[in-house]
Amino acid sequence: MTSPVETLIRGAVIKGIGKVADFNRRRLPRPTDAHPFLTGIHKPMTQEFTLDELRVEGEIPLALTGRYLRNGPNPATAPDPASYHWFTGVGMVHGIRIEGGKADWYRNRWIRGTEACAALGEDVPPGQRAGDNDAPNTNVVGLAGRTFAIVEAGGKPVELGYELTTIAHNPFDGTLAGSYTAHPHHDPASDEMHAITYRGDEPNKVWHVVLDQNAHVIREEAIAVSDGPSIHDCAITENFVLVFDLPVTFSMKMLLAGYRFPYAWNDAHQARVGLLPRKGSGDSIIWVPVEPCYVFHPANAFETKDGKVVVDVVAHETMFAESKRGPDSRKSRMERWTIDPLAGTTLRTVIHDHAQEFPRYDERLTTRPYRYAYTVAIPDGPSTEWALAETRLFKHDLDQQVTHVHDFGPGRHPGEFVFVPRGATSAEDDGWLIGLVIDMNDETTELVILNADDFAGSPQAVVHLPHRVPPGFHGNWVSD
Repeated sequence: MTSPVETLIRGAVIKGIGKVADFNRRRLPRPTDAHPFLTGIHKPMTQEFTLDELRVEGEIPLALTGRYLRNGPNPATAPDPASYHWFTGVGMVHGIRIEGGKADWYRNRWIRGTEACAALGEDVPPGQRAGDNDAPNTNVVGLAGRTFAIVEAGGKPVELGYELTTIAHNPFDGTLAGSYTAHPHHDPASDEMHAITYRGDEPNKVWHVVLDQNAHVIREEAIAVSDGPSIHDCAITENFVLVFDLPVTFSMKMLLAGYRFPYAWNDAHQARVGLLPRKGSGDSIIWVPVEPCYVFHPANAFETKDGKVVVDVVAHETMFAESKRGPDSRKSRMERWTIDPLAGTTLRTVIHDHAQEFPRYDERLTTRPYRYAYTVAIPDGPSTEWALAETRLFKHDLDQQVTHVHDFGPGRHPGEFVFVPRGATSAEDDGWLIGLVIDMNDETTELVILNADDFAGSPQAVVHLPHRVPPGFHGNWVSD
């Protein structure tokens, strides 16, 4: 527990560092090219829309009643391109409501933090905020019948209404003492949500945070680390939480220079995966080394009968090694990691060698062996910043070691697709894949519903939006 004196000292230090960063931010070199995350496909939207009775091609399954929600960065005021980083734009949530085979409405709403409220002339909604990081931009989830926008690195959750208005900055009804994450994982067996969280101002700790079925925190267990690692996601098995402590760490040099996302590749930081017993103390974690790389997102993880842990991940050779404007991986691939805690080894094997991201799977199988993972292709080449100009989704059959492809065609770029089962007892892959596809041929967007078990076939349904929705990060189907 941090003492009041420690809190006071830390606050004064952070305030002083912030003043230096603000001063140096004005002296950053002016860019000579267009900012890749403020132009083209990434150009932010400038207004909020409410559209009713959307045009639909095909037949939306009658079993779908709820909302497809997606979150992503979308500055409310024009940012300075010298210091803007894609990961720091204020959150904008997009939603499409479906019922009875119809698409009732589309809405996009800025999350009401300091920036959006100033731009819109509104009062900031009530609740506990985390400094300037008060408009979560990374994920949007349904928890205990409520809707929350979430982010990592110190941000607090923001509760949204059904039609995406901001209700309050709400750290789970006051039960969350520290920070949260963009990626909680639901355990179907225990009905708990598990996460690994970190804060930018605390380089020596991360936390295992557990929510109960009411979206209230029942565990915040500290784990000792060093260098301030950026741990974007985690994975869970029946007995463990996996902590990806990899060589992207906090950079005081970048912060003092004025860059808004002060994390960078760090060759000196050991790459390792921690196996934390789900109810164990932080010092009971088992650290297992892995070859240096960076993981934003795992798919599923499970334990084998001989005591190993298997996790499938998208592994990047490096990350944030060059660009200060966004992710800059030169190579990523889908891998299976087999972690042996007794031998202290991690075996990395390639599932698919093309660059890709945003792995999803049938989340009813979390912590158990599974067969299918779905990912989004990203450009595979020398580009140092993500153009997100690929047109394909991948479906990995992990049993048959085969990858299937769905290609949306020239100029049509998919984001993350989420798997939705046809029913509670449906078999794996018996369901739909739902996500947004940007058509840069005419700058429109489609919500596409694919049959997962007819992956390469024509969509089951397409919902048309008359404008371009910029690429965001994560989306989910939230059933009514």
